[in-house]
Amino acid sequence: MKKEITLLSKNIILLTISNFKIINLLMIINNNIFKIFLIISLLLISKAYGNCNKARNSKSIVVAGGSITEIIYFLNLQNKLAGVDVTSNYPLEAKKLPSIGYIRNLSIEGLLSLKPNLILTEESIGPPIIKKQLMKTSVEFRIIKNNYTIDGINEKILCVSKILDITINNNIDYKKFLNDVKILKSLVKNNFKEKRNILLILMMKGSSPIIAGKNTSGDGFIKMIGQNNTMNKVNGWKAVSAEEILLANPDYIIITKRAIKDFLSIENFLKLPGISSTKAAKNENVYIKDGMSLLGYGPRTLNVAKEILINIKD
Repeated sequence: MKKEITLLSKNIILLTISNFKIINLLMIINNNIFKIFLIISLLLISKAYGNCNKARNSKSIVVAGGSITEIIYFLNLQNKLAGVDVTSNYPLEAKKLPSIGYIRNLSIEGLLSLKPNLILTEESIGPPIIKKQLMKTSVEFRIIKNNYTIDGINEKILCVSKILDITINNNIDYKKFLNDVKILKSLVKNNFKEKRNILLILMMKGSSPIIAGKNTSGDGFIKMIGQNNTMNKVNGWKAVSAEEILLANPDYIIITKRAIKDFLSIENFLKLPGISSTKAAKNENVYIKDGMSLLGYGPRTLNVAKEILINIKD
């Protein structure tokens, strides 16, 4: 009897070990399947990211990203647009097109309901799942890279033109754009012995300004015009205190129209604690700009940069 119990115990132990091995093997297989699925997903998305090759069909385009919409109008190809997101507010005509919602909160149903042949988006497209969903459809999908430099704007225009199979070397507007590039680069290179300290404000969070720290489009804009970001020790877009602004003491302030609305007037803004004691406020060195023209990195961003730089120089 004891031998039978011992034998049974051994069998149970062996069976338990065997089951454990099977479970462990299944976990490894599932983990590997997940890894393979993840790699395939990343490979599919990478084909969309920064791919400037000619699209198979661009008769009907849906755009998520104001700068891309601006470029399509710049190229005079707006007749191809089937829909745009809410950041596509320039030119005003674009606001009459069907809306797909906000670029960071898109739905696959909303995008496909417009029956596009091609979907063009900026890098900030969201939520994260939308990229995977789009890659599973038959609709061609491209993510246009953002490079927060003068040349980056040109690269974006060229990328869109290649996708849409249009030659722009003889385009009058593009020739003017390239001339503006030369002017801006010359201004940056030759006209400043001493760089100015600039504070860029995106919007307000209560009484605290949300400013451009390093690794932001705002920081890129300040560098693009050859000046110093007075908040370069801050990372990302952050709300800062009056004390932090006073310590930074900018020479110039660039603020979006969205942010200045909270104050009703520039005079009220200049009374804000922290702001009021800065060199920028005392000398009234404040520039109010449309957020998309300032930070969208479409053709208009170059014009805004040139305008601000000329004013700073003077």
